[in-house]
Amino acid sequence: MTTHRTCDGMARRDLLKAGVLGIGGLTLADYYRLAEAGEVQRPLADRAIFIELGGGPSHLDTFDLKPDAPDNIRGTFRPIKTNVPGIEISEHLPRLAGCADKFAILRGVSHTLAAHELGRQYINTGNRPIPSLVYPGYGSVVANQLETPLDIPANVAIPRVAQGPGFLGLKYAALETNSAPQPGRPYSVRGLTLGGGISLDEIERRQGLLGKLDRRFAEIDSDRHLLEGLDQFGSQAYAMITSKRARDAFDLSKESPAFVKQFGDDSFALSCLLALRLVEAGVRYVTVQLGGWDTHQDNFTRLSSNLLPKLDQGLSGLFNGLDQRGLFDSTAVLVSGEFGRTPKINERSAEGGRDHYPRCMFMLMAGGGVRGGQVIGESDATASAPLHEAFSPDDVAASFYRNLGIDPEIEFHTETGRPITLVRNGRVIERLFS
Repeated sequence: MTTHRTCDGMARRDLLKAGVLGIGGLTLADYYRLAEAGEVQRPLADRAIFIELGGGPSHLDTFDLKPDAPDNIRGTFRPIKTNVPGIEISEHLPRLAGCADKFAILRGVSHTLAAHELGRQYINTGNRPIPSLVYPGYGSVVANQLETPLDIPANVAIPRVAQGPGFLGLKYAALETNSAPQPGRPYSVRGLTLGGGISLDEIERRQGLLGKLDRRFAEIDSDRHLLEGLDQFGSQAYAMITSKRARDAFDLSKESPAFVKQFGDDSFALSCLLALRLVEAGVRYVTVQLGGWDTHQDNFTRLSSNLLPKLDQGLSGLFNGLDQRGLFDSTAVLVSGEFGRTPKINERSAEGGRDHYPRCMFMLMAGGGVRGGQVIGESDATASAPLHEAFSPDDVAASFYRNLGIDPEIEFHTETGRPITLVRNGRVIERLFS
């Protein structure tokens, strides 16, 4: 059953149990009418999926096309209509065009960090990188703020994470699968399977030995936060390896062929399916990486023949699959690279390419309280800069946390007592939720 949350965080099914909706003549139909009128906040999510497009996808060839721009800017792709009147996206994203009512497009997101690593740090934290402090990635914050059962990981990265736990410490680091599912092959994550003939009895014996070692290291206490993190990993690894729920969550063979079909059969599509299974099992945050967007050369061939079909199939499968499983209202989805690409096409190859360009980019947000089927923000005639108001990665981060019921202005403290605001310069983009 899908859980819808009211503005005070109480689940709709709990309201029904308590009879609150019947007080003063307020029926469920009345509640929905108030929600439609904006008098009740849209539901918040309690889990999240981040689709990271490593390398920086071209906004002009995906979700912010400029068909009236000069040839050396608009490129060869043409826009197509979506299922939302007035919204058009690339012709190479037909499946996403068919479910555009499920996600919001942010155009005119802008920053100034044109280097991959710095851009990824900024996008993954909502804070501009500074030398004196390492900010935690989204997944680590979610793991810190939202409770997760011990036998399931709170934060999973398929295959790896771009930003670690930063000042939050090792105990909130992601479980990295270090591989992605491959078509036609069984998928397993090292540490969640009992390989090499090891029995559960042997695991129990080794866990007892580790407990003795933990107590000995605790006496030394040379680095309390490191030891706490290692202890957390040890306890959770033991809980997960003996947990049927955790092992089943990673087992894609348990899905019906009919459900899998909508995702496609490439590695990214299966990673999206795995992300869905993980949040359904109770994982709070999943990162899925799709790299290869650094298209300095052969931009249009690489996009049309490989990257865009993969993104179209896998991401549309994720949106539709979450909806079919009743998980859409409870799962916040964010899709982003580290920057956009240059409006002007370069001459590095026969067909040209696009270079790093942080001044203008797109992001997608969906699920939870986000209202799909809308475009927020606008770029100028050549997609070179925001036309009016610019959105920063800080604003997107504040909005993403808001969608998860996490206060973006919450204050943490370092070991030395230094106060740190989670998102120090961001403001919530209210139109996402209206």
